[in-house]
Amino acid sequence: MAFLQVNYYSKILGMDRMMNVILPELSDHNPDWRNETLKDIPVLYLLHGMSGDQAIWQRRTSIERLIRQTPIAIVMPSTDLAWYTNTKYGMAYFDALSIELPQKVAELFPQISTKRDKNFVAGLSMGGYGAFKMAFNGDQFSYAASLSGALMGDPNFPERETWQNAAYWQGIFGDLNDFIGSENDVIALAQKQAATKQQLPQLYAWIGEQDYLYQMNQNTIPKIRDLGYNVTYETSPGEHEWYYWDKQIERVLEWLPINYQQEKRLS
Repeated sequence: MAFLQVNYYSKILGMDRMMNVILPELSDHNPDWRNETLKDIPVLYLLHGMSGDQAIWQRRTSIERLIRQTPIAIVMPSTDLAWYTNTKYGMAYFDALSIELPQKVAELFPQISTKRDKNFVAGLSMGGYGAFKMAFNGDQFSYAASLSGALMGDPNFPERETWQNAAYWQGIFGDLNDFIGSENDVIALAQKQAATKQQLPQLYAWIGEQDYLYQMNQNTIPKIRDLGYNVTYETSPGEHEWYYWDKQIERVLEWLPINYQQEKRLS
């Protein structure tokens, strides 16, 4: 696999941005691949959480090793601390990542598929929220996975009472009293998409039972499922930690409709 650090210009944000990309290539690890294998490659957009950036999945997990023998591209962008949202302070991060970024990937990497059934998105914590949000808007992604996702959409989610730094949150989402039912509420977004009768994305969610976002997921996932979405929802002992996300990203790869090959031992 090739690992690329890509600097590019975002017209929407008006500034240079960076994405990290893992790209399949012919090597001793996959000598049976043919040229056709490396055309129309599936892609997984992998989103970071609040304390991360475009490099964090590469640094904290085994993602590159896990896909070494699987022809899939991984695109890892950054949203800074903007919650994959068109912020109230005028920076359209959501549009930059959900619309502009796939166009930039298609321009720079023509071997990566633009087909909906080969475009997937996943993320952790803030990125889990971002993954579902992207999947509920438009028809870019056919599969979306949330690991320990901050799936905000229930008016009674207890974490809301502990939010600190009101100015920061209002800069992202606006008046927090208007959050429910807004363009940033994942349940409202799912309702809007389901009402269009278009093909709905397949969803996966995992949350650790000791995670502070556990109750949020317990409240939100059934509401999304009731709208007609096919949701694979799993829980197990675990906290809001990379130890668990490193394990769960392999579960996501197994769930995706790709020919996932576990790493073989090579001499």
